[in-house]
Amino acid sequence: MDLSSLIGRARTTISVSQILRNQLLWMLLLRVVLYTLLLTINYIFRGEQFDVIVLPTNLLILLLLIIFLTTIFSAFFLLIYQGSLRKFGFAQNLLDTCFVSMLVFFSGSSVSIFTTVYFFPIVAGGLILPRKGGLVAAAAATLQYGAILTLETYGLYPVYLQDFLPVTDTPSMVILNHFAVHGLTFFLAAILSAMFGLRLQTTENALTDSLKNFDRLAILYKQIFDNISTGIMTIDRDRIITSANNAVSKITNLPALSLVGEKLDSIFPNLDLASENQRLSTDFIKDDETKVRIGYAHMNIQKSVPDQHNHSAPHKIITLRDISEIEKLERQIRQTEKLAAIGMMSAGIAHDFRNPLTAISGSAQILLNEFSSEGIKNYTNVQLTNIILRESNRLIETVGDFLKFSRPEHASCNWFSLRNCLEEVLQVGRADPAWPDTAEIVFDFSGTIDIWADRRQMFTAFNHLIQNSMAFCPIGCERISIRAQEVKCADNQDAIEISIKDNGPGVDESKLDQIFEPFFTTRPDGTGLGLAIVRQTITEHRGSISVTNEEKGGAVFKVTLPLPQ
Repeated sequence: MDLSSLIGRARTTISVSQILRNQLLWMLLLRVVLYTLLLTINYIFRGEQFDVIVLPTNLLILLLLIIFLTTIFSAFFLLIYQGSLRKFGFAQNLLDTCFVSMLVFFSGSSVSIFTTVYFFPIVAGGLILPRKGGLVAAAAATLQYGAILTLETYGLYPVYLQDFLPVTDTPSMVILNHFAVHGLTFFLAAILSAMFGLRLQTTENALTDSLKNFDRLAILYKQIFDNISTGIMTIDRDRIITSANNAVSKITNLPALSLVGEKLDSIFPNLDLASENQRLSTDFIKDDETKVRIGYAHMNIQKSVPDQHNHSAPHKIITLRDISEIEKLERQIRQTEKLAAIGMMSAGIAHDFRNPLTAISGSAQILLNEFSSEGIKNYTNVQLTNIILRESNRLIETVGDFLKFSRPEHASCNWFSLRNCLEEVLQVGRADPAWPDTAEIVFDFSGTIDIWADRRQMFTAFNHLIQNSMAFCPIGCERISIRAQEVKCADNQDAIEISIKDNGPGVDESKLDQIFEPFFTTRPDGTGLGLAIVRQTITEHRGSISVTNEEKGGAVFKVTLPLPQ
């Protein structure tokens, strides 16, 4: 039985008052059935060949009509009655004894064949209303039967009974004995029915308490099952899903109820339940074609009594968890550890290289000055010394990038003009002999935009972005467009968005996710640290950076820098 059926059964638990109400309704129904059968039998045995006293047709119909109307009214009243159901039950028992007395009186009094019908209200009262119900009915039956015997003694009975009950002087002791025997029998039946009623009531109370406890436990289990963050499913031996909680629904984007009854392989085709229950994982494709990484484990549901003859697959519990973010964090941790090791190594190497490179660069500068003063005869030496000086300076810059990346500085933010900062970057860039004369830099924003950042760090970041864009522009028609505007971030915070667009071929789609990774580069002379330093700087400023490709060609780097509140 699955969880939903257990909860459904638990919720059908009814109160003690509702049980008593149902029992009273059954008693009313049995009253109608009983008297209908009795009076039908009485009508059948009307022939002279049967030596029994029968009611005349008019009395029979009248008695049935009274019983039916009274029962129908009582049933409708019981359905809307909000008072004491025990009092209602006592009233119905007394009413039943009156019906029996009417039937006995009109069917022969002391010689009536229906005297035993008195046991119906007595037994019903003892079972439905233990302790008092049966005794009250027995007392009423005894008194009413005594009244019938008294009327019979004085000849007060219907005319059609004269042939059966002639007026005679019956001794008082005989009448008293007749009354005592029936009264004693009535009370004995009442006591026995009360004993059974008490036992039945005790059983019903225990059952009601058990159902209430089961209801609470089932609801608690349901709440725990639905609210736990780990997805839980159960399957039977045919690999049919028998239950699933809300966490499974969140992982699959499928309603939990729709999973129940489905084949496991149709929902999770890649789950391997034959492997040992270690750290298992698989890919799951949702309906919207998004892929998530799921970690899962499984275990058998042990039966209380194992069946040695049944060797089919056991029932199983399967736990599921979306580990996409966990694996992403693990990759980031591994990357961080790798970068930390590389950073420590790079810092040591850069520190050891800086002093020799500075000495080499200084010595090359002195040699260049001496060779230049001697004129054209040392032209070859001048060219070689220029190469040494240029490459030494490039190595010094590379060492500086290593140090910047391995030892990031804390941002000291101030307000400054974005346009002035970019013009300084271009001024330094144009002083480089490698800067192309055909390069065109377009500022597509007003000069009044200021940003809140560390000016020196942003100078370095913009320099790397512009130099990177320039490297991929077509030779002879280099064009870089820089735009800036004020935008709203996701948290409704004001920010400045800066876009740097080139007219190159753009970034390979397969490398968009790697372009900011340290030491990743597609340039033959690149170190792979420029864009990594840019992202590190922007992150230090609590901003963001992204890269996309324009439809008409060219890459666009977007930098978003938040403004102070």
